[in-house]
Amino acid sequence: MAAVIGEILPLALGIAISPIPIIAAILMLLSPKARVTSVGFLLGWVIGIVVATTVFTLLASSIPADDPDASKPIQGVIQLVLGLLLLLLAIRNWRSRPKPGQEIALPKWMQAIDRITFPVAFGLGFLLSALNPKNLLMAAGAGTDIGAAPLPTGDVVLVIAIFTVLAASTVLVPVVGFLFAADRLRGALDALRGWLQKENAVIMAVLLLVIGVNLVGKGIGSF
Repeated sequence: MAAVIGEILPLALGIAISPIPIIAAILMLLSPKARVTSVGFLLGWVIGIVVATTVFTLLASSIPADDPDASKPIQGVIQLVLGLLLLLLAIRNWRSRPKPGQEIALPKWMQAIDRITFPVAFGLGFLLSALNPKNLLMAAGAGTDIGAAPLPTGDVVLVIAIFTVLAASTVLVPVVGFLFAADRLRGALDALRGWLQKENAVIMAVLLLVIGVNLVGKGIGSF
């Protein structure tokens, strides 16, 4: 089990450092309905990660088991495809980074966060975790690693839980922290939002590049 956790750690980090959901969570925490919308967003974010990872775990576990020393071409192809897609997304993010002095405008849905309700916040969290292409690819990579490992059901559930906590941590920590220390965190959250908004493209490009290369390497090693 420890080996599988080690393999999925970079993928959990990839989801955790995604700037867009962190910015969305911070904007909700700075909105008039902070406590309601942020909790809804957090629940949707966590459930989305669990659903996406579980689906790909079940798909990977349905692949017939081979000799541990034999090649695993199906798993290798899946990892190669996921890795190459992440590399393409890395290139796209790098090319879309703002030029020096360019003003960065928030997406329209972020500008409307002050007016959203609990169900909308929940749906937004689920959408960004389970259906966002970048995070979905990383959840797929984690699910492939978990499902391909010869683990008992209890260990699979525990690994998915560990992956979810790590992947959701950057939304979980500020939301829970805000519920207990709202006034002390407002300034820090606003500063973090501005930095993430400015460096979003560069952060994601570097992150996707590293994880994409890692998946391509694991895919090649499966043959």
